[in-house]
Amino acid sequence: MSGTEPGERADRFRRLHLETYADLLRFVERRVPASEAEDIVSAVFLTAWRRFDDITDDARPWLFAVARKTMANGNRGWLRRQALDVRLVTLEPREPGDDGTGTAVRIDLERALRGLRPADREVLALIAFDGLTTEQAATVLGVRRTAFAMRLTRARERLRAALEPAPASAPHTLKEQAWTA
Repeated sequence: MSGTEPGERADRFRRLHLETYADLLRFVERRVPASEAEDIVSAVFLTAWRRFDDITDDARPWLFAVARKTMANGNRGWLRRQALDVRLVTLEPREPGDDGTGTAVRIDLERALRGLRPADREVLALIAFDGLTTEQAATVLGVRRTAFAMRLTRARERLRAALEPAPASAPHTLKEQAWTA
């Protein structure tokens, strides 16, 4: 859909907008809250303007595909922000009378989680805190279920290792202590 003159390009884009805006808005409104629909459609037309030369003569399918991807990206971003908000869960005030053992376990868990890579925290949070299934979490991250399952297994192993007590160093014998003193 490339044009030679900038004015001609702008006119063709205006026609495209007039011809497809209502259909695209209805398409988006069926999938997201009405309050978000116009923002998504605006983002689609911004993408269309930037990539105007890539649009085929039948622009509607291309625009609808861009809209789907824009909605999916918005969803993934929202879910990621929710999943990475783990520290708020661990910082909630506890009720009085909470025993010291429970507090120690929570502190150990929080330290272990903070010691993990962000990708591991995200995988664990999607399952443990957000309650997603493996399939749903894989969709959130845009990977296959098997790839997500492997990431989850590795993240659990790293968390388990982080929760293991550090091996105590062997006590020095009297002779070794004399050398180090």
